Amino acid sequence: MKLNTTITRAALGMVAAAGLAALAACGGGSTGPVDGDMAKGAAEGAKVTVIEYASPTCGHCAAWQAETGAAFEEKYVKTNKVRFILREIPTPPVDIATAGILLARCAGPDKYFDVMHELMANQPEWQSGSITPRASLIKTANAFGINEQRFTECVTDEKALAALETRVRAATAAGVTGTPTFVVNGKTITTPGSTSGTSLADLSAAIDAELAK
Repeated sequence: MKLNTTITRAALGMVAAAGLAALAACGGGSTGPVDGDMAKGAAEGAKVTVIEYASPTCGHCAAWQAETGAAFEEKYVKTNKVRFILREIPTPPVDIATAGILLARCAGPDKYFDVMHELMANQPEWQSGSITPRASLIKTANAFGINEQRFTECVTDEKALAALETRVRAATAAGVTGTPTFVVNGKTITTPGSTSGTSLADLSAAIDAELAK
């Protein structure tokens, strides 16, 4: 599906080339800080850092959020046991994912995670054709106090798009090849056969082992 905006196509193409060519399965990742990291939970320098590489158009990411995200938050993030970082890699449809990411960034750090969660939860409405992708995105923008004019400014911000490209390159350089990918203190944690990301049991085993050190 095409998004009816004027996102710079050349810059969008660079994001796709940087991050999407090999997005098929979960890969490795780095715990090191990346400029523009969005984080919550424990402060920087925490004993355990959990990184999720995700996309607002990734069905498995949405499933993880719906099935596991709340329990993970209650157990580790709200208790400040871990520093949780969400890093974006736009997945097909790339223009919709990119616009969603730019919208979440534009909303600001205090609303970023809520916007990303809302975008994932809203996947079925534009996938089913009951609403256009643009209308779905604008509805989300409006829910967080962003009007249509500001939305258009957000998703056509070439500086923000270039920053996303840089973050995608950092992710692929770290060995990330799919979404969602979960990394605990530099080690990728997977649940073989899962269609909704890494299980809470597998994440807990890895996190608790690091906390115990």
